[in-house]
Amino acid sequence: MAVGKSLIDVPSDRNLVRLIWVYKTKRNGALKARLCVQGCAQVAGVDYNQTFCSTMRATSLRVLAAIAARDRLSMRRWDFIAAYLQGELEQGEVVYCRPPPGYETIGSDGRARICKVVKPIYGMAQAGRRWQRSLFPWLLQWGFTQCSTDPCVFTAERQIN
Repeated sequence: MAVGKSLIDVPSDRNLVRLIWVYKTKRNGALKARLCVQGCAQVAGVDYNQTFCSTMRATSLRVLAAIAARDRLSMRRWDFIAAYLQGELEQGEVVYCRPPPGYETIGSDGRARICKVVKPIYGMAQAGRRWQRSLFPWLLQWGFTQCSTDPCVFTAERQIN
């Protein structure tokens, strides 16, 4: 879970965001529970600074598909499991949340407790940006080249089996 291991005291100058459980029944009948932040309650400048996360332009996808068809190349896409959970919060970026239903909210000393989020989780306004800021350096490290006209397009000059 991306929430700190223990509950902490409430800082007086911080915004408290709700944590909620989102339940889903998958197609195979399996039940899934996901802990999410109620991101609409986050305050810009307090809980996050930037949320912009670029996406591939439609024209880039059409050009890549046309080149692949012309040269009889295969195209691959990746789907990262729990992608938004893989990012890292920036230094000093802290989000405090009320504990989700089912957690004790009063400590043994009788004082209210909250959760400190240590990694991005679903629902956070900045989660997509944090994931992208982790992914792009990884792609460059593995030898991919970032396109100058579309920052979401990466190419590799090698044979992939």
